[in-house]
Amino acid sequence: MPPSTDPEHIAISKSKGIKIDWKDGHTSDYGLVYLRDKCPCATCAGTHGTPPRPPEADNPFPMFKPALKMLGVEPVGNYAIRIDWSDGHNAGIYSYEHFRRICQCAECKAGQAK
Repeated sequence: MPPSTDPEHIAISKSKGIKIDWKDGHTSDYGLVYLRDKCPCATCAGTHGTPPRPPEADNPFPMFKPALKMLGVEPVGNYAIRIDWSDGHNAGIYSYEHFRRICQCAECKAGQAK
């Protein structure tokens, strides 16, 4: 059975991240930096012919940047959410399929490695 992409419950902490309980019983946690690094928009993914946005996790000087926060989160239909980031970015539409695909728990990482 494929993993569910239907959320049962979504908990949003603008300073910590997002936790999703899926209808199939799975739970996924996404930290702020990880979510920002996984922005699916064309600019961040590099699909406009420009290089993709470098991951925040690779920044050797994180102390010189203000802490990343979600300023707002809004639903996009019944299939996604849009996040307004403190760095001024808000173009990414995070579908529930995208959230499930980027789950970083041990179970999902093992499934992705197969």
